[in-house]
Amino acid sequence: MQSASLSRAHFLLALAVVAIWGSNFVVIKQGLTHLPPLFFAALRFTLAFAPAALFVKRPKVSWANLIGYGLLLGVGQFGLLFVALKGHITPGLASLVIQMQVFFTIGLAVARAGERLKAYQLAALALAAAGLGLIIVYAGGSATPLGLGLVLLAALSWAFANMLMRGAGRIDMLAYVVWASIFSVPPLLALSFTLEGWQADWQGLLAADTLTWAAVIWQAVANTMFGFGAWGWLLARYPTATVTPMALLVPFFGMASSALLLGEPMQGWKLIASALVIGGLALNLLWPRLANPPSAPATR
Repeated sequence: MQSASLSRAHFLLALAVVAIWGSNFVVIKQGLTHLPPLFFAALRFTLAFAPAALFVKRPKVSWANLIGYGLLLGVGQFGLLFVALKGHITPGLASLVIQMQVFFTIGLAVARAGERLKAYQLAALALAAAGLGLIIVYAGGSATPLGLGLVLLAALSWAFANMLMRGAGRIDMLAYVVWASIFSVPPLLALSFTLEGWQADWQGLLAADTLTWAAVIWQAVANTMFGFGAWGWLLARYPTATVTPMALLVPFFGMASSALLLGEPMQGWKLIASALVIGGLALNLLWPRLANPPSAPATR
């Protein structure tokens, strides 16, 4: 039976993942300085597959599952997100809006897998949603309608990808992410050649500097292989409603890194919203332990 709350070690693992995912929006912005967004995404997933596939065996999961995950993660989530970040939305706000995947994922789990939300989980999501709503209300001018729409579609793709990954069961998640990545590459390249043009892709390669290639490698290794591999490992061992709210911390890492490295302001309303989201996260993670403390060992 799955535990309702994360162990301390697994909480720290999830925290490391969301810290990488949050700071990743600044990294993406750096890569987009020279590379067209869809071509950048194709390079990311190419490096996530090769040469790692030479050292890890294909996981014992259906080809349909691998193909679906590769398409949803590569084209649906990151293809759309990279396009949005190319002038349509700021990194800090994107790191917030993408977290709609938390609510999409939990909703899909309730509808498809029969998971039921407990009262404290509903309260936790309500607190977090209030924080997210506050940020959206006061963040005018930081995104176009197209940018918001693209990131919301990216969040929905991430939610469906979460369900496929969780459905794969307890397999080698690093191998799963590596082998699924190859199915992201052909459609991303086709879309890039069609919409961005091979000339723009070639010029991007010629202009790419050390920081650009560092961004591509970070995307492939830290964000894709480690981040999604560890995330899938956690989803296979805990209820969806326990794991996915951890991703609500991504905006804080995203906003902090954007403020430090890109100079985005941190107004008072952002701090209030952050407190609401952290409160929701703390309620979701700590309530099971507070409500059901471990029994004291018997004494003679």
